[in-house]
Amino acid sequence: METAALDRASLGHAMHPAPGSEPVEWVIAEGLVEYPDAVAEMESRVAAISAGTARERVWLVEHPPLYTAGTSASAEDLLAPARFPVHTTGRGGQYTYHGPGQRVAYVMLDLGRRGRDVRRFVATLEDWVIKTLGHFNVTGERREDRVGVWVRRPDRGVDVEDKIAAIGIRVRRWVSFHGVSINLEPELSHFDGIVPCGIRGHGVTSLSDLGRIVAMPELDSVLRAEFEEHFGPTASA
Repeated sequence: METAALDRASLGHAMHPAPGSEPVEWVIAEGLVEYPDAVAEMESRVAAISAGTARERVWLVEHPPLYTAGTSASAEDLLAPARFPVHTTGRGGQYTYHGPGQRVAYVMLDLGRRGRDVRRFVATLEDWVIKTLGHFNVTGERREDRVGVWVRRPDRGVDVEDKIAAIGIRVRRWVSFHGVSINLEPELSHFDGIVPCGIRGHGVTSLSDLGRIVAMPELDSVLRAEFEEHFGPTASA
């Protein structure tokens, strides 16, 4: 699901597991991961977490250039259907782009042991991303009428804002999957083939576009530290 038009800022921004829970597995994929392979892996892991036979997991990946269509995607928002592969997916939301230079974090957590509050979960994901961006002197903000994390662009005009991170999740039997994507240094022109998340009138940016030169391992390190603040301990798989 994606959420909008709710007071996410008023929700608490931590969802630690029950005492005695095992650390969340932290996995970083090597190379580019094909999207169907990622979905199959998530489906398998979510089923195992639900059955109690596997630990929770955060899986960091990069994809080759592609578009995904969430459950609320509108056909008119796919502007260049032949440009990249288009994958229909079960996560909430509309169209989004994934590609090299974008860090995708697939978050597979047992919300049954974390309060069973999906709105709080989404708010915590947002806060995780915002606090991560803050380490690189980027002020990310949430908007009640728009999903994702946004940055103000006064250099481009009054009230100009660009999206730097997207959030789209699905929950099955109280286990989450899909997750967040942060634009480190993707080719921003690739977003031109869609209306990202169905939101018109706003642009897309990245850490690189904002003048922040950050290596992917550095971003990953900060993501992990902030994840532990928000969701609890991790362990490398």
